[in-house]
Amino acid sequence: MTDYKMRIEVLPQYLAEQSEPEDDTYVFSYTITITNIGQVAAQLISRTWHINDAEGQHQRVKGLGVVGHQPLLKPGESFQYTSGTHLRTTTGTMHGSFFFVAVDGERFEQDIPIFVLDALSGQLRH
Repeated sequence: MTDYKMRIEVLPQYLAEQSEPEDDTYVFSYTITITNIGQVAAQLISRTWHINDAEGQHQRVKGLGVVGHQPLLKPGESFQYTSGTHLRTTTGTMHGSFFFVAVDGERFEQDIPIFVLDALSGQLRH
């Protein structure tokens, strides 16, 4: 086991009630669960997202924390949050990374694996 490691789990969902397909607006939520599976407590400082729609449009989103929080996760602890995005196509993908600083000063990034946003199925596919 490495000292600095987070497990990232993602559950995307299509929000039909907030979408307007006639205006090419498809709204999605995604619930992220971050679990410290390392041996050292670490604080989430920032995130970077890459959002791609089916027509190749790319958006990069970078900022401090997640939904207004910069949680400190001790080994074995988890933090869960829900956020959202919208696309102009029925499908797309997201991936990114979280930047952490451990309590001993070590800095590290944890990749967020690519996941599919799909208005037709709403299911997670890798």
